[in-house]
Amino acid sequence: MKPINAIRMGGCEVLPLVEGGKGVAVSNGASCGAWASGGGVGTFSAVNADSYDADGHVIRQVYHGTTRRERHEELVAYGIRGGIAQAREAHERSGGKGRIHANILWEMGGAERVIRGVLEGARGLINGITCGAGMPYRLSEIAREFGVFYYPIVSSGRAFAALWKRSYSKTREWLGGVVYEDPWLAGGHNGLSNSEDPAVPEDPYPRVLKLRQQMREFGLGEVPIIMAGGVWWLEEWQDWIDNPELGPIAFQFGTRPLLTQESPISDAWKQRLLTLKEGDVLLQRFSPTGFYSSAVRNDFLRELEARNERQVAYTQEPVGDHVAEYAFGPRRRRVWLTGHDRERVAGFEAAGFSEAMRTPDNTLIFVTREKHAEIVKDQIDCMGCLSSCRFSNWDQHGPNFDNGKKADPRSFCIQKTLQDVAHDGALEHNLMFAGHNAFRFGSDPFYSNGFIPTAKQLVERILTGR
Repeated sequence: MKPINAIRMGGCEVLPLVEGGKGVAVSNGASCGAWASGGGVGTFSAVNADSYDADGHVIRQVYHGTTRRERHEELVAYGIRGGIAQAREAHERSGGKGRIHANILWEMGGAERVIRGVLEGARGLINGITCGAGMPYRLSEIAREFGVFYYPIVSSGRAFAALWKRSYSKTREWLGGVVYEDPWLAGGHNGLSNSEDPAVPEDPYPRVLKLRQQMREFGLGEVPIIMAGGVWWLEEWQDWIDNPELGPIAFQFGTRPLLTQESPISDAWKQRLLTLKEGDVLLQRFSPTGFYSSAVRNDFLRELEARNERQVAYTQEPVGDHVAEYAFGPRRRRVWLTGHDRERVAGFEAAGFSEAMRTPDNTLIFVTREKHAEIVKDQIDCMGCLSSCRFSNWDQHGPNFDNGKKADPRSFCIQKTLQDVAHDGALEHNLMFAGHNAFRFGSDPFYSNGFIPTAKQLVERILTGR
């Protein structure tokens, strides 16, 4: 394997190994600081991060507000306190010498307020902000204001060009790097466009080359590109290392740091990672963000798949083939189905899926009474964790603070499930984000006999090969 040399990124020399930020309370100050202490760039998630009481115990995020807007204010306050707490822990664990990044999602509720609050409360501790899940035009302004570098996450050169022309060209001196996240292989939310087929993965090399060519047109030939998604052994990326066509390249590891001693996920989750098989991670579009996302295909996702399959289109009046009358709900609201779908509905009801729920697309889905009650409660309990949520119809902008559409029961409350799984909740009944290479834990000899390395040991392993 080629030797891995330090590159210049964010104003200093670092190993080209970046920890990927992972969701709610999964990439925290402990894992981030430990990774950074190994010479790479550590990343903690500033998405509703954990904060601690005086005894060091995690403060669970319980909401007391009676309205969504009140709960949203609580969520922002939790996010700021948690982000500051994680930045401080990362700084301490890295010995004050490591490179520490904070990761946010542009589409998270109160994103700008949270990251500004974190950067203000942890001045001098955070070196960079990574940000994806949307088009974060204002990211560069925030970075310049606080004197930190910014790292937008994109999945195409075209997306970066749009960001550059509209905003980033004014703050080029604070652009630390550009994260290319492979939309078919990365875990969590994925940046597939409407023109790309989720079932047909594309080779990342020509896509990254186009990104580099676009960056060179803007005079950014020496700004690193960070390859994210599908990275496991660096010897599989030999053609990328020291390649003058691509320019400076770093590699981001999101899934592998899950299985380290510092990783805060439960022991049960870590053991589950060792049992995954190829194909166990599903690219799907159930997320309330509207984005595709990749997660372990467990009972949680299987229920969503089945829920969406128990779906029929309806009309308000008899039209065309929709001539079979159907009444549902407490008010026995009448709609019209096709004859074939009316027969399907009878089958759903006979199997116990007796509750019909309307979607924004003039369809009905069918769930059990218990699931219906759970969905309605989750929608009512919404705390505005996204800028706009299709599950609850929340939107963080006034005057009505809704997105103008019906709440969509085909999705789920993402804050509830990510908080639960991150704090020892049932693995089969919660969303478990993971990259598509997670199955390799089981075949990588590094993890033989259940070995779980420290983050520093993992960095050393990556540098030396298999």
